[in-house]
Amino acid sequence: QLQACGGGLVQAGGSLRLSCAASGGILRLNAMGWYRQAPGKQRELVADITSGGSTNYADSVKGRFTISRDNAKKAVYLQMNSLKPEDTAVYYCNAAVVHWTGSTSRAWGPGTQVTVSS
Repeated sequence: QLQACGGGLVQAGGSLRLSCAASGGILRLNAMGWYRQAPGKQRELVADITSGGSTNYADSVKGRFTISRDNAKKAVYLQMNSLKPEDTAVYYCNAAVVHWTGSTSRAWGPGTQVTVSS
């Protein structure tokens, strides 16, 4: 239901923009977020955004990353600037989904690799 794209290989100091869009029988998306998991580490929250647009960031990315959303497109974005090698990870989008049936669920995207070279 969630498809992410925009990952890749970039040099330190560079930028990438991740996108994640929902499809299927979805009425709307409530809170949405980006998580990441580096090799040998636990998955961690990078940033999230409420349906009203309030945002929250991990300390490690504050001032460098910006999360945004487009409710009409059922999409969430992560603009990543001033990338560092320690940002290397698989990035996952996540969303609280409200279906047309009225049911709710938590959806994860399949992950997109971000690699930052030094």
